[in-house]
Amino acid sequence: MKKDCVAMLLAGGKGTRLGPLTKNLAKPAVPFGGKYRIIDFALSNCANSRIETVGVLTQYSPMVLNKHIGAGKAWDLDQPSGGLFILSPFTASNGGQWYEGTADSVYQNIHYIEQYEPENVLIISGDHIYHMNYELLLEHHIESGADATISVIEVPWEEASRFGILNTDEDLSIYEFDEKPAAPKSNLASMGIYVFKWSVLKQYLIDDADTERSSHDFGKDVIPAMLNNDCSMYAYPFHGYWKDVGTIQSYWEANMDLLEEDFCLSLHNKEWRTYSNDSDDPPQFIADTATVRNAIINSGCFVKGTVERSILFSHVKVGTDSIVRNSIIHPNVTIGENVTIDRAIIQEGTTIPDGTEIITSANDEPLVIDQESMSNLVFS
Repeated sequence: MKKDCVAMLLAGGKGTRLGPLTKNLAKPAVPFGGKYRIIDFALSNCANSRIETVGVLTQYSPMVLNKHIGAGKAWDLDQPSGGLFILSPFTASNGGQWYEGTADSVYQNIHYIEQYEPENVLIISGDHIYHMNYELLLEHHIESGADATISVIEVPWEEASRFGILNTDEDLSIYEFDEKPAAPKSNLASMGIYVFKWSVLKQYLIDDADTERSSHDFGKDVIPAMLNNDCSMYAYPFHGYWKDVGTIQSYWEANMDLLEEDFCLSLHNKEWRTYSNDSDDPPQFIADTATVRNAIINSGCFVKGTVERSILFSHVKVGTDSIVRNSIIHPNVTIGENVTIDRAIIQEGTTIPDGTEIITSANDEPLVIDQESMSNLVFS
């Protein structure tokens, strides 16, 4: 059952910077864009790129995530040859101990990768919003003869110190990796998307596992070790939309980006479909140029008030004389009468009582409201 490439999708992070959004939910399972979950983008990229063998590495609060992924049918990854497998710490070779880092999670599943005898291994993350053809990345990697290829995106120079920065020669060969440098030499930020020759990566994973002081992380440990040993490593420039939705602010921004008329990442692109295991109903985008008043719309949403520049998931109810602006409303939310919501995220199943005001100023991170915080907000 030899495969040219096996993908390992990292989906086990806590997502602590997302605060209440990940209180009881794995970060890749957080709802996004009106009907999707964050992990749908990486899985859809695999499906569209004809990557047919995908190991999904899960860890924290995995129940909803595991149920959503299932056997991968929504992404046509439930194939007898290869297919999708959920790889938790309890299925790995460590006897049920939690993964200690991104590299460790792959190391603990060497046996899974080895059965396919791959030439290359693709490492991707389950918490980014983007469309990317991994086939082109893989072709670039093979043509260069590199031991490792790292996908990069140009970021604004003033933001470069927030990222892992790759310094390259003119031919894009990497000579240095700078983790959040105070004075960056370039603005090529690592996207956390890697292709490795499996024969090379396997040995580095084994060596890293035996290194006591290692944090067992690709960016902090494995990649610097390979550079120190003069491995052949190249950057692969990506030109398109990519967003790490690791904070409440960036999560809100990425959702609001979908409302822009000229936005380059279309969820309605039939040539690069974004698949999901959730409702078949279409997402509700109420864009800058559209306002919904007193209407029954798709996905079981019933609006008696007014909705402007917002994203509604399925079965949302907005009461009479209520106003929702610049907000993300997760499934099964009931908004009472005479409510004002502006620049907020309302989590699944929350009921907003009549007369409530939830308003976030433009300078502050959007408020995240669930049923528990609602009671504190109303009665404090």
